Amino acid sequence: MFRIGLFLATNMAILVLLGIVMSVFGVDSRSTSGLLLMAGAFGMGGSFLSLAMSKWIAKKSTGARVIENPSNPTEQWLYNTVQRMAKDAEIGMPEVALYNAADMNAFATGMNKNNALVAVSSGLLQNMSKDEVEAVLAHEISHIACGDMVTLALIQGVLNTFVIFLSRIAANIINNFLSGDEEGEGLGFFGYMAVTIVLELVLGFFASIIVMWFSRKREFTADKGAAYLTSKEKMVSALQRLQEHHEPSQLPDQVAAFGIRPKKGGMASLLRSHPPLEERIEALRNL
Repeated sequence: MFRIGLFLATNMAILVLLGIVMSVFGVDSRSTSGLLLMAGAFGMGGSFLSLAMSKWIAKKSTGARVIENPSNPTEQWLYNTVQRMAKDAEIGMPEVALYNAADMNAFATGMNKNNALVAVSSGLLQNMSKDEVEAVLAHEISHIACGDMVTLALIQGVLNTFVIFLSRIAANIINNFLSGDEEGEGLGFFGYMAVTIVLELVLGFFASIIVMWFSRKREFTADKGAAYLTSKEKMVSALQRLQEHHEPSQLPDQVAAFGIRPKKGGMASLLRSHPPLEERIEALRNL
């Protein structure tokens, strides 16, 4: 209920802010081109602002500690392994971080290839062999090298734009239809907001399907990249280890889609950020 309330409040704020900005810049909300311009500014701007803040959000939400001066052999090995793989993948050295969690997980995020973050859980280091951890790190480095985070933000931004744009176009059509006769007064301000929010929910659902489809595809690509940087046997072994581990993922929702291990649940397979581990293992074996 809290998430639903937050979503509704956010959308109402966007509606009000969109109207204010349009008025300030003299953009006619009845103009299709003007509405598309502002929808693009909000849709793309919001997506890339989230990406720009992703490292900070990831550190705060997981309590990750960046390794600046390795304090033990494990941290030194972890740092050196990421450094070597980053060089092999021809990207800048990412920040390397550890966070406390019982589940075996790792994630990568960041604004660009040369300013990224790779974080691993304490559970991953405790329950996987070095070869398996190496494969997981290679998987995360591959995400960075492929520019997955930027591509995902771009797709999300485009879809956000059309969700904002089409929901308001449809709401305007409904409003014009209801106010078409002599006694019609249209939706009114609050009615217009309510209709727009409902339309955003519906369109946002379909947009999420597209985003999650890309998210699943990029996991196969990152697995293939990990096989290139290490070996497919090591990556298969790491995924099999994840299959055996039944501890639920503890990654916060803000970074769950970037983890090597998905969160359980989801309304349907279309809304899962990761493909089943069995499919990933089979794809690796068929390389």
